[in-house]
Amino acid sequence: MNSVEYGPHKQQISDGLDFYKATMSQVAFEKHADVGVTFQLKNRSKESLFAYVEPRVLQDRLDGIAERGFSHEELTYLSTLTNNDDPLFTAEYLQYLADTPLPQVAVNVNEFSLDLHVDAQADWPIVSFWETVAMAEVNELYFETYVQRHGIDVMNLYDEGDARLTEKIEILKANPDIKFADFGTRRHFSYRWQKHVVERLARELPGQFIGTSNIGLSSELGMQPIGTFAHEMPMVYAAIADKQGGNIRASHGQMLDDWYERYGEKLSIALTDTFGSQFFYEDFGTERAAAWRGVRHDSGDPVAFGEKTIAFYAEHGIDPSSKTIVFSDGLTIDDIVALHTHFAGRINVVFGWGTSLTNDLGIPALNIVMKAIEADGQSTVKLSDVEGKHTGDLATIEKYHHVFN
Repeated sequence: MNSVEYGPHKQQISDGLDFYKATMSQVAFEKHADVGVTFQLKNRSKESLFAYVEPRVLQDRLDGIAERGFSHEELTYLSTLTNNDDPLFTAEYLQYLADTPLPQVAVNVNEFSLDLHVDAQADWPIVSFWETVAMAEVNELYFETYVQRHGIDVMNLYDEGDARLTEKIEILKANPDIKFADFGTRRHFSYRWQKHVVERLARELPGQFIGTSNIGLSSELGMQPIGTFAHEMPMVYAAIADKQGGNIRASHGQMLDDWYERYGEKLSIALTDTFGSQFFYEDFGTERAAAWRGVRHDSGDPVAFGEKTIAFYAEHGIDPSSKTIVFSDGLTIDDIVALHTHFAGRINVVFGWGTSLTNDLGIPALNIVMKAIEADGQSTVKLSDVEGKHTGDLATIEKYHHVFN
C-alpha cells in the first residue's frame, strides 16, 4: 500500500466535484442564472464534526480552492466531453466558469448544536459547486485529524481498507453481470484513497466498473464521468415557482423538460424521490417514460421501488427490460448482489456505489449532506420516500405535502 499517500492533496476544485454538479450548473446558467441559492451543511452523524474539524483550517482550505477557481486545464477537460457528437458544455457556459469567481464559504460553529456550521450563498450556477467540494474537504480534514489524534498507523488502515476492497472485488467477480459506478466523492475517506479504489476497480473489473462521478478522477485516469442530476434541481425549481406565485406542482415537469431539452437521451436518468416517487410517476407519464433511459432510486425500500417501476412501465405499454434503474441509496455489497439477483432479466439494473466503497477502512464513516435550503429567500423542500429524509422548514414541508399529494 505504499502507493497511497496521506495528508492534504493538491485541492483543485475538480477533485471534490461530482459530475452532476457541472451538468446541473449548466441548466441553471441557461434557465435561472440570477437566482440566489443558499447551501448549508447538515451533519446526520452521531459524532460531532467540530470534534475533529477545526473551523479555521477548513476555512483556509476552502478559501484556497475558491481563490484558485477553475484552472485552464480543468475547463479544457470539460470542453472535451461530448453528448453524441456535440460538446456537452457550451462555450458560453465554460466562459462563465472562467470569468466567475467562486463565492466564499462561511465556516463557523453553531452556538446551539456546538457543531460545525458551513454555508454558501450566491447565484445558483456558481454556488452549486460547493456542495460536493465542501463535503469532500470536511471528510478529508475530519479523517486526517481522527487518525492523528487516535495514533492510528495509516499503513495499517490502508491495509484493512484494501483487504475489504479485495473481498468486494471477489464477490463482484463471482457475479460478472453486475454493472456499477463510483458515487463516493461526497463522503470519501480521502481523494487519494478514492483514486486507489477506482484504479483497482478499473484494472480488476474492467467489464463491470463503468466509471466514476468524480470529475478530477475522470480527467486524471481517462474515464467517462458518470451522473445526471440531484434533488437540488426539482427543489430549486419548485422554490422558484413558489416565490413567483407560479404552479409549484408543474415545476417538476418543467425541470424534467428543461433537462431533456439540454441533454437529450444520453443523460436521461431521472431522480424519483424529491417529492415522493408516487408523485414522480404520476408526473412522469407515458411520453417522458418512453423517451428517458430510466430512473434513479435514492430512498425507501429498493425492492418495492423496483417492482413499482416495472409495473409503471408495463402499464404504459413500455417493455421494462428496455429501461434502467440506478440504485444509489446507501448500498453495501450485499445489497448490490441481492438487488441484481432479484431483478435479473426483468429490468436493467446499475448501481451507484458510495460511502461503503470509498470509505470502508474500519473507521466509522460520516453521514453528512449539503443541500440547497433557499432560493431567492424561499425555503426549498425535499419530501423523499422516507420521512426522516425530509428537508425544509416545517410549514413549507406541510404545504408541499398538500401540493404533491
